[in-house]
Amino acid sequence: MAAHDVMPDIELFQPITVEDASAIAARLDGAGWILAGGQDTYGWLKDRAKHPGAMIDLAAIEGINGINATASGISIGAMTTLRDVMRDPLIAEKFPILTQAAGRVASPQIRNQGTLGGNVAQDTRCWYYRRGLSCYRAGGNICYADSPEGMNREHALFGASRCVAVSPSDTATALVAVDATMVIHREGREKRVPAEQFFIGPAINITHMTVLRPGDILTHVEIPNTWANTESYFEKVADRDVWDFALVSIAAVMKTSGGVIDDARIVCGAVECVPRRLRSVEQALRGKPRNEQTADAVAGLASGGARTLNHNQFKVPLMENLVRRALRT
Repeated sequence: MAAHDVMPDIELFQPITVEDASAIAARLDGAGWILAGGQDTYGWLKDRAKHPGAMIDLAAIEGINGINATASGISIGAMTTLRDVMRDPLIAEKFPILTQAAGRVASPQIRNQGTLGGNVAQDTRCWYYRRGLSCYRAGGNICYADSPEGMNREHALFGASRCVAVSPSDTATALVAVDATMVIHREGREKRVPAEQFFIGPAINITHMTVLRPGDILTHVEIPNTWANTESYFEKVADRDVWDFALVSIAAVMKTSGGVIDDARIVCGAVECVPRRLRSVEQALRGKPRNEQTADAVAGLASGGARTLNHNQFKVPLMENLVRRALRT
């Protein structure tokens, strides 16, 4: 049997407290790998594109899974499975946009095992990077996707800084739309980071897609009641209905009165390395009726500033049409 067909030796830690998990991760620094549901992890190991020296399995830690109502909204443990997020009646009642987003992740088998924390913290799916090529994100000096011969149909329209990879998370787009907060534990301390700031682009750090660093454990996602029970819309466009990543997605929440939009948060996925707030669209919508005329008037703002690559020009009209659909429905 060839050496590459054998699982490499990896030390396994199974802490029972967040404090222990954080301490182990901090001690191991970059050699430690946080293991949640494992759906992204095992792909990396199978492809031999990552070589962690140790796994820190969070499965035995109590208190970082489950869904609970709080005085200000909902708290979701990071180890809660996507299946449970999708089926929870409290989330469905208050934030159906997250129910829909979780239900569009991959396949039922993956949702049964994959976690909310794992879904938002997963690395990009750019195939050049995932196959272990020495691109900018992997420490090299080239972006294979952003080259004359590059295959870049799935890549970014915005925010490129050497790297043109996009965020692959479906739930991230919905969480930014509802103004969620990510709760991160590090060596006995907690910090809360707005979901919109949790995801970072290559201009900030080209080797990371989130603010998480060695020693950080994402424990909960908190969603305030600010956007509870408002009008919402989620749609994901992909090549296949299951087991595929978005070409473009949209998550929109709106507060309306008498058919007029008082406020809105609209976020597109798979067009940038982070979930992209469409702030110009949001601003243009305030005080406007929610109808087809408004949709047509603001749709073009969604793609302002886009820089297309060789094969992803179709994402521009797709973004604009998704904005129209969100406002018409």
